[in-house]
Amino acid sequence: MGATRDQIARVQQLGYAGWITEQIAMPRGETRWDYLVGKRYNTSDLKNTENGHDAAFWRKMIIAPDTLRQRVTLALSEIVVASITGFSASWSNFSGVAHMDLLESHAFGNYRSLLQQVSLSAPMGEYLTYRGNVKLNPTTGALPDENYAREVMQLFTIGLVQLNLDGTPKLSSGLQQETYGLDDISGLARVFTGWGYDLAGGDMNTPDYKRRPMIVSSNRHESGPKEFLDSTIPAGTDALTSVTRALDIIFAHPNVAPFISRQLIQRLVTSNPSPAYVARVATVFNNDGKGVKGNLAKVVSAILLDDEARNASRLSDPNFGKLREPVLRFTAWARAFKANSPSDAWGIGNTSDPGTRLGQSPGRSGTVFNFFRPGYVPPNSAIATARMVAPEFQITNESTVVGYVNYMQGVVSRGVNDVKADYSALLPLAEASDKLVDELNLVLAAGQLAPATVNLIKGGIDSMPKVTEAHRLNRIYAALVLVLASPEFIVQK
Repeated sequence: MGATRDQIARVQQLGYAGWITEQIAMPRGETRWDYLVGKRYNTSDLKNTENGHDAAFWRKMIIAPDTLRQRVTLALSEIVVASITGFSASWSNFSGVAHMDLLESHAFGNYRSLLQQVSLSAPMGEYLTYRGNVKLNPTTGALPDENYAREVMQLFTIGLVQLNLDGTPKLSSGLQQETYGLDDISGLARVFTGWGYDLAGGDMNTPDYKRRPMIVSSNRHESGPKEFLDSTIPAGTDALTSVTRALDIIFAHPNVAPFISRQLIQRLVTSNPSPAYVARVATVFNNDGKGVKGNLAKVVSAILLDDEARNASRLSDPNFGKLREPVLRFTAWARAFKANSPSDAWGIGNTSDPGTRLGQSPGRSGTVFNFFRPGYVPPNSAIATARMVAPEFQITNESTVVGYVNYMQGVVSRGVNDVKADYSALLPLAEASDKLVDELNLVLAAGQLAPATVNLIKGGIDSMPKVTEAHRLNRIYAALVLVLASPEFIVQK
C-alpha cells in the first residue's frame, strides 16, 4: 500500500518474516460498513445514493495500520470481484463495503471459508444475478440464471483450462484441456436457486439485510439432482447443504491452488512468476504444513518470502516486476507523507476518469473480470514478443499516462478536498536537491531510481528558487511529481 519511514524501520527491526507475522496478528480496525453508519449514510432518504462508498474505501487504504491486510484485501477484490457499478438495487454503497469487509475478514483466513461466505452474500447474489434465482419451470421454460455458476468456476476457483501445479496448462496430444463445459455450468446453476435477501423484520429501509447471508425459499430451490464436474449432489439435498457440497467439490479440484496462487503472486509481486515460483506457493496452498488447504496467511507469507520475490538479482531482470496500478501509486504517495482528512470525510471520490484522474477507483471495476485480466498482453509490444503478460497495461494508454501525471500534480500540491499530505519532514531537505531526491527515492521508489533519472530530477529542482518556504514547498512538489512519474516508481520491483 506504500512505504513509510516508520515501516522501513520496523522491517529492519523485525526482519521480513517477523514483520509479516506482526501484520497478520494485528487486529482489524473499524469496518467500512461501520464508517458509513457512523456518518449516517444509512438513513432511508439516502438508500439510492452512493454516498460514502469511495470515502470508506480510500480511508482504509490510506490510514489503516494493518497495511498488509489491506493490500491482500485489495488483491482478493481483484480476483473475487463485485463492484458498485454492477449493484442494481438500493443501498449499493453498503453492498460495496459489505463485500470488501467480507474479503478483509478472510484475508488471512481460509479461501474455502471465503468462498462459502461470498457465495451466500447478498452483494454477490446481487452482482452476479443469482439472488431470486428460480428452478427450471418446464411449463414456462424458465431456466436458472447461470451467471454465478460460470464465474465461480472461471474466475474464483479453477479457470478455463486444466493446470499443472506450476500453473502451466496440462496438454493432451499437444492441446489444452477445458476444466468444464456447458453441462457443468447448467448443473451447478441448479445449486444456486432459491436464494434471496434475509429480510428479518421485513424492513428494506435500512441496509442491514445487505450484510446478512442470504436465505432460501424452498419452493424456488431446485430439489432434483445437480450434476457437474463429474460429481452429483443427490435429489432432495437441502439448499445450504447443496451449496456447501458444491463448493467442496470445486475446492477439491487440483486447479484451485495454482490458479489462485499465480494470481495472488501477480497482484503482490510480479506479473510473470516462474512456474517454479507458482509451484512452491501452490504447494503451500494445498497444504499449510498441517494438512490444511487454502490457508491464506501461509500462502501470502510464502509469496512474499520466496527467493524469487526477495533476491536482489531480480532488480536487473527485465522480465521481473509489475506495473504499479494507479490506486497504489496514489496510496504510496498518501502513506509515505501521512495524508489525512481532518474532517474524516475522505473526499477523494471516484477516480475512474482516465483523462483527468487515475483511470481506476477502488471498488469500481467495470466488470467481474476486474480492471484488467491476469493474462492480458499489450498488443504489438516487446512484452508480447517475449510471450509475457502485463495485466495492468490493460488500463494504460496515452490518456491515462497524461491524466495520471496531471492529476497527481494537483494532488501533491493541493491535496483532494481536505485530504492533504504532511511535508514537514521534507522541508529541511528542500534546499539540497540531492538530499530531497534521495529521500523520495527511498520511500517511494525503494532506492531504485536510475542515476540518469536522479540527475534529471535534481537538475529540474536546482533550477528553482529556494529562498522562502513557498519556494521550498514548490521544490518538494516538483520533485514528488517527477518521482511519481518516473518509470522506476511506476514499475514495482
